[in-house]
Amino acid sequence: MLFSDKGAGWDEIAAHFDAARANDFSWREGRMAVYFYYLDEALSEVQKKAYLAFWTENSLGKKAFPSLAQLEADVVEFGLRTVDAPEGAAGTFTSGGSESIFLALQTARDWARAEKGIRDPNFVVPRTAHPAFTRAGHALGIDVRRVRTSRNDFKADLGAMEATIDPNTIGLVGSAPNYPFGVFDPIRELGALALRRDLWLHVDACVGGFLSPWVRKLGHAIPDWDFSVPGVTSMSADLHKHGMAPKGASLMMLRTDALKQTHQIFDFREWERGPYVAYTMQGTRPGGAIAGAWATIRHLGEDGYLRCARMIMDTKKSLVDGVNAIPGLAVLEPSELGIFVTRSVDPGLDIGAVCDAMVAKGWFMGRQAEPPGIHMHLNPIHRDSWRRYLADLRECVAATRAGGVAGKAAGSTY
Repeated sequence: MLFSDKGAGWDEIAAHFDAARANDFSWREGRMAVYFYYLDEALSEVQKKAYLAFWTENSLGKKAFPSLAQLEADVVEFGLRTVDAPEGAAGTFTSGGSESIFLALQTARDWARAEKGIRDPNFVVPRTAHPAFTRAGHALGIDVRRVRTSRNDFKADLGAMEATIDPNTIGLVGSAPNYPFGVFDPIRELGALALRRDLWLHVDACVGGFLSPWVRKLGHAIPDWDFSVPGVTSMSADLHKHGMAPKGASLMMLRTDALKQTHQIFDFREWERGPYVAYTMQGTRPGGAIAGAWATIRHLGEDGYLRCARMIMDTKKSLVDGVNAIPGLAVLEPSELGIFVTRSVDPGLDIGAVCDAMVAKGWFMGRQAEPPGIHMHLNPIHRDSWRRYLADLRECVAATRAGGVAGKAAGSTY
């Protein structure tokens, strides 16, 4: 029971936590394909100390805590520089990718309302775009139109998207990369379309924004995707993904500060207390998240981010080669960053049953729905687990063939 007449000490609370997590999958052993990003204990200790240094401060009160205001400004500046933003660009520290996407659509809606008089707006997005776009559209009164692709590379279908545009369309979306397949939409072509039709273009780089620049520096081919592309208006990029920061850290960035100050700001004065000004959907904002992100960036430096990128891409090659060497399995191509999908190429091999067998061995599996497969999103810790993963995967394929057991439908939760 949580609540009682008398409080409990830390020893009792810690024991309860240990018991509660007894059935959790082990991220520390690299047994999860989603939900966490981890480099090493040195970075973890820096993050914990930084978070605790500002654990009770509230970033809503920038005048009360100018220290946090400066830390946030530093983080935003790092983000803008990383994604090649032009002079005069702006950014906002948010709680995560979903809030960053929400703010981008809200700002685009208010821009279109003020500049174009559009009251019944819609956004045209690839079907591979993150669900957060539809979720934000539902809350904001924006019709988010998802367009299937006829391409065999899983990228946004430019022609189909343009055919969906109508007089109430205010914006487009491209992913860099998309989450289901790990491929980049044709951002340069989408930017040209946005300029030609006077539309907002949001690039969702929540996954790739703080990985792609370093992967490119290592010599890997990465398509154009950032603010260097004409026509890109806004961008979301998660610091708590491959920026390696503790959770609760993302950036929503805009090509111009004028868009932020005119269409993103919430400036409320119609109550007795006085002005209330905010740029996010949060009121109270945890100072620890900002401090943790700042400390992460300062601790890693360019060498650290290059090291993370190298670990991810080297591990990916090892995994892809290993999966393709298992009879009946193949990695879906193309795959351009740290995400890939494993599928069955043998009609008699149920990939859902393979997943079930892997779960029984202690792996938290990402199940791809279309086409059925295993979704893997890599981060640095997988450098320590890929050999064991491949060995278990080979055993599970053999066991599935021998047992002939059907598995859970692809896309179910694991």
